[in-house]
Amino acid sequence: MIKLPLETFKLYQARLTVLGVSSPEQPHYVKWVRYFLDFEAKYGNGQPSPVVVALFMAKLASKGQSQSLRDQARRAVRIYHRLGEPVTSPSESPLASLVSEPSAKPKMMPKMTPKGDAVASAAPEPDGSERATEGAQGRGGWEQLERELAGEIKRRNYSPNTSRTYVNWVQRFGNYTGHMPIDEISDETARDFLTDLAVKDEVVASTQNQAFNALLFLFRHILKRDYELGDSVVRAKVSKYIPTVLTRPEVDAALKELAFPFDLIVSMLYGCGLRLSECLNLRVSDLDFDENLVIVHDGKGQKDRSVPLPKKLRLALKQQVRRVAKQLERDLESSDFGGVFMPESLGKRRAQREAKELQWQWLFPAKALTMVPKEGRYRRYHSYKQQVSQSIKMAARKAKIAKRVTAHTFRHSFASHLLAANVDLRTIQELLGHADIKTTMIYTHTVKSRTKKEMISPLDL
Repeated sequence: MIKLPLETFKLYQARLTVLGVSSPEQPHYVKWVRYFLDFEAKYGNGQPSPVVVALFMAKLASKGQSQSLRDQARRAVRIYHRLGEPVTSPSESPLASLVSEPSAKPKMMPKMTPKGDAVASAAPEPDGSERATEGAQGRGGWEQLERELAGEIKRRNYSPNTSRTYVNWVQRFGNYTGHMPIDEISDETARDFLTDLAVKDEVVASTQNQAFNALLFLFRHILKRDYELGDSVVRAKVSKYIPTVLTRPEVDAALKELAFPFDLIVSMLYGCGLRLSECLNLRVSDLDFDENLVIVHDGKGQKDRSVPLPKKLRLALKQQVRRVAKQLERDLESSDFGGVFMPESLGKRRAQREAKELQWQWLFPAKALTMVPKEGRYRRYHSYKQQVSQSIKMAARKAKIAKRVTAHTFRHSFASHLLAANVDLRTIQELLGHADIKTTMIYTHTVKSRTKKEMISPLDL
């Protein structure tokens, strides 16, 4: 894969920082740029950048990349293309490089669909430059809206995932409206967008509800307007969902095909019923070997909980803590090491003071350090979701498991196996961190059970 020249890499990271892209997210932006440059070198054939961008986005879609990841990739490439321009605002105009690029003759150029995807359409005639300028100005207002939205979400201490999701939905809403003037946005516009998701895009109910909540936040907290849609929105059909569950032999077979540290990570997913993000966000201090507990901080809904530490993982986890301690010793030998990335909820002084303490180190740290241009220092992030997900996919294939296996499948299996072992449903709800027992009851469709109230791990059954 093509590497960015060092100076370009530093300039790009500095631009990302100015634009408000968090340090943990910056490596993903760099990755998308490298993927794009690789794609352009192989398939660009001298075509204009807008055409190559459209083809690149279509390629990502064909590979099954989610809308949020495609939006992130599009923005990463857009920022890269504008490195030579001065930063006039904290955000980059969506596809601004496409608007400003001249065209000597009519060619196939990308056009934004209501879903935010690029499709081919005829390029505007020379006299369309005024319309393009107006479009860019309209997008500028929406960019400000997105910045305010992200700022308000951060102020309320919502999770980064919530921020990314809400901003992505507002971007799609803006694309749907053609970036209409902000003061013209109405309930009817939102209703049409949500209805279009259900009728034309045929999204599932949970996806439409996600969009609904994002627009609700936008109207109430940013636009300061009423958001009364009532029953006027065509609701997506609620499908009966039964989660994919592995048998215990299938779990063991998958674990055997996983290399370190992914085998230990997946053992924690199954043994503790963790979400992947919860597992990767574990720090050394979250393991309580005296009480045999794993403490999960800031889970879904910003809630904390504790789960039993599987007896079968005690030795492996203690060894992992020793590995982390040795890695910290090596990191501390470098004068430009700034410690790990710390929770934003901590005060700045405390975060700086304790970032190099063992207790705050990630239990599953990333292999490479991340440069933070604003600080001029390197920090360490935790292992990346994409690497874990890819490893699980390959392991399931090698183990010849004829099911769709993801990181969340092991959490589903945790709950189902406990239910099959007659553990009480309320106990499983507490272990999973579900706010509503109705969410936990979905596992009653996977097994027949009696009741048992002892809190244990399925690894210890």
